[in-house]
Amino acid sequence: MKYNFIIVIGMLCSVHGKSGNAIDLFPSDNFSQWTKVNGKPVGSGWIIKDGVIHRKSLSGDIITKEKFKDFELTFEWKISKAGNSGIKYRTRGSLGLEYQVLDDQKHRDNKNPSHRAGSLYELVAAPDSKSLNPVGEWNSGKIIAKGDQIEHWLNGEKVVEILWGTNDWNKRFQKSKYRRNEGFGTWKGPILLQDHMDPVWYRNLKITRL
Repeated sequence: MKYNFIIVIGMLCSVHGKSGNAIDLFPSDNFSQWTKVNGKPVGSGWIIKDGVIHRKSLSGDIITKEKFKDFELTFEWKISKAGNSGIKYRTRGSLGLEYQVLDDQKHRDNKNPSHRAGSLYELVAAPDSKSLNPVGEWNSGKIIAKGDQIEHWLNGEKVVEILWGTNDWNKRFQKSKYRRNEGFGTWKGPILLQDHMDPVWYRNLKITRL
């Protein structure tokens, strides 16, 4: 009976816990699991060396071949001086929710709080008190999207939390440039790394379906 009890508990944990193990989005240290938004192979402006994904020159946004809706994504990032990039999710084409990656000190987009690093771009600003490492140093990030719950984490701290469809969400959404896109924030789509004309680096991108 003791062993049967352990087996049953194990089965319950597998049912009620996370639905899978973390998936490395760059398992072979190459772009075999990624394409451009139009489905063509990733261009030479994106390179991988020693596990670091680097957008070094103009090449366009890149997306995963797989689609995700409910997930936890962990990653590390660093940005160039006055640089701008982002990770988008629940996407259609190049449109989707965005974890903003920015040089808050030098990039002109710093004038809008919801456009600064760690923010849910255009919708929810990360607090000014957030922990952000200087340009050229690695930062850790995490995105949790589960049902209506959206969270952004930066260097171990939760910096964004909002529920899709609430009054708060609707007010912010109607003031945003996304307001004409029905269902925005609920789509199942690829993870996207943005080419925003500036050098950026990512590593350790791992996703767990929830």
